[in-house]
Amino acid sequence: MKIARLFVAAISALLVPAAFAQETRSFTDDLGRTVEIPVAPQRIASLQDLALTVPLIELGVMPIANHGRTTPEGEGFIRASRVLTGVDFDNSDIEFLGNLPVDVEAVAAAEPDLIITTPWQTAPVEQLEAIAPTIVLDDEARGDFEIYDVLAEITGTQDRLAVLKDRYAGQVEQIRRLIDTGDISVNVIQGVDGQVLSWHTYGALGKVLRDSGFTFPERVEAIPRG
Repeated sequence: MKIARLFVAAISALLVPAAFAQETRSFTDDLGRTVEIPVAPQRIASLQDLALTVPLIELGVMPIANHGRTTPEGEGFIRASRVLTGVDFDNSDIEFLGNLPVDVEAVAAAEPDLIITTPWQTAPVEQLEAIAPTIVLDDEARGDFEIYDVLAEITGTQDRLAVLKDRYAGQVEQIRRLIDTGDISVNVIQGVDGQVLSWHTYGALGKVLRDSGFTFPERVEAIPRG
């Protein structure tokens, strides 16, 4: 670990001149930390594939490197990205940084000008912030839409986000038009280690179902949000 920390510190020292060349602004992240971040980041390292990387790609921002999942053969992939955006490691220039935790040395080698991570990612923030400005966004607390809002604000892609929101609203309205959703009760469950789990709203799928007007069982409605 000592060698890794020295490596990170060395890379950080090399990146200092580039960082100072950029115009910066203050940003308060979801841990209450105030961080000086680039006004127009060009080299973002995203450390949560589904919560951060997919929204960034949808917003038209291609991270230079990011966290991903691994197949049984050890190959990296961006969860849900191939289906939702068509982009994955094997057809883009995005570098695979590892799973959980990401490889901090690989993050440093990618030379990001901004690192975005979440509380779910276990790579230590104090090591990451030695490489580049690092912000922590709590996607679970913010919810599916608000994480897009903050990412668009950070990357200056609010116009693109407005188009995405209009498309989403049109898709939800079509579901409501074609299906009498109010008369249909649904639930989303997940089987994990012999248990059946359920949430108040399970991710994007749960949000689409609720926004489309489907009802949920009383027991699910009683589960606290988040």
